[in-house]
Amino acid sequence: MKIQLETKRLLYRPLELSDADAMFAMDSNPNVHKYLWQKPSLEIEETLKVIEYVQSQYERNHIGRFATILKETGEFIGWTGIKFVHDHTENGNTNFFDYGYRLDEKFWGKGYATEATAMWLDYGFNQMKIEVMNAYTHSENGASNHILQKSGMTFMEKYLDQDGAYWQWWQMNNPNL
Repeated sequence: MKIQLETKRLLYRPLELSDADAMFAMDSNPNVHKYLWQKPSLEIEETLKVIEYVQSQYERNHIGRFATILKETGEFIGWTGIKFVHDHTENGNTNFFDYGYRLDEKFWGKGYATEATAMWLDYGFNQMKIEVMNAYTHSENGASNHILQKSGMTFMEKYLDQDGAYWQWWQMNNPNL
């Protein structure tokens, strides 16, 4: 996959196996997983499997989560992007486009998630011509819920997952259609 995108402060490119160390550092942090099923990575092999899985999504769906890089330093700050969910059901839905992100804790609170969200919504609607973009966040994750709301997504409903946690379902229709 050859797509490379950029915004004022960030570069977005497909995940590579060389991202594994930085991604493992992010995913092994319990704070990063506070609102993500509270299952931090324990071994780098888990991260390598995730990267390989995302790479298979690029092949199947021509999109997936992308490494997000700080232009100024070249640092991997996390991943952001759109994926096509067809391998599980979320809130009764399958076969849908989902926007999501995960950033390393040291990059929180700097506006990077908001910058990435605006770019990916624009890319999804204008380049991919997605009709409806979805997202879901843990109901107690105030920062992520705020970012989705201020980015123009609409809160649709709160739902309970199979583990008894409440999540929020967000949606945005393509404004160009």
